[in-house]
Amino acid sequence: MRNSISYLIALSALSVSTTAIAAPASISGKWKTQDKDAIVTIGNCGATLCGRITKFLIPPPNGVNQRDTKNPNEKLRSRKLLGLNFLTDFKADGKKWKGRVYDPKSGKSYKSVLYKDKNGRLVVKGCIAIFCQTQKWTAAN
Repeated sequence: MRNSISYLIALSALSVSTTAIAAPASISGKWKTQDKDAIVTIGNCGATLCGRITKFLIPPPNGVNQRDTKNPNEKLRSRKLLGLNFLTDFKADGKKWKGRVYDPKSGKSYKSVLYKDKNGRLVVKGCIAIFCQTQKWTAAN
């Protein structure tokens, strides 16, 4: 009986350490988009991570009060882009974060993967089936 308990403790310690090793690098913080037109802040949204536009570096065509006019849901077209959560439901999956990205320029949402590359940049990948588009964002001060 005593050996069984020791075995269970050792097994649970192993599973805890394996989980810690497999966790992806933190992506929380402020990021400058690849086009250098906005700052996105990523942080906790309940049990998942989300990202919102917190600053325009280049104002959109209709200024800083630009609305989500391309949204397919008419009820959402009046919301401002500034402060909009467009990275949603990101959960750790191996060494990456998987969730959804909304593109306010097209009004479309895509499956997305986020992770840090070896240079510390945030890789942002949005995909439809096997077709993906990737951007690399840099840490913002």
